[in-house]
Amino acid sequence: MSAAPPQRRCPITDVYDAAYAGAPNWDIGRPQRAFVDLAEAGLVRSPVLDVGCGTGDLAIYLARRGSDVLGVDLSALAIRQARQKARRRGADARFVVWDALHLDGLADRGFSFRTVVDSAMFHVLSDRERAIFVDGLATVLDSGGLYCVLGDARRDSRSIYGITPAEVRRRFAGDDWDVAFAVETQFERR
Repeated sequence: MSAAPPQRRCPITDVYDAAYAGAPNWDIGRPQRAFVDLAEAGLVRSPVLDVGCGTGDLAIYLARRGSDVLGVDLSALAIRQARQKARRRGADARFVVWDALHLDGLADRGFSFRTVVDSAMFHVLSDRERAIFVDGLATVLDSGGLYCVLGDARRDSRSIYGITPAEVRRRFAGDDWDVAFAVETQFERR
């Protein structure tokens, strides 16, 4: 993949690079159980985009199950770790530093996906960024495709952090989207 779009070189990028210099509590060394359950149920179809892939555990898991997977993350350090981890585990997943708010750039390069997985990326976006992400998602997700999101629950209605099943239903309402299910489940941490 050639030149990525301009990255958000802002405090959030630095925060994630700093987090991946250590062991962030969301990086549990394996995919979240909710995504394993989706894959085992046959709901994850290739090709797959893993947005906010971090160090790649979910992408690697799906690649080892036979999916063609591209993982993207803002953190160059996380992407380096994901590539190393994929080599060590013998997984044919691809990883690139990419801003998930520029998914239309992937579409412009001819990428499209039947499944997009999101393990704890959407829930950290601001309200405006969530709208941008959903619009970009529509450019890369095939008709009839599946977007699977897992994140922390929103605990306070005034907070921008976290998501609720109601917000998922609201954000993905309309002619272009069908919400198959939106349920609360467990987000695992170290």
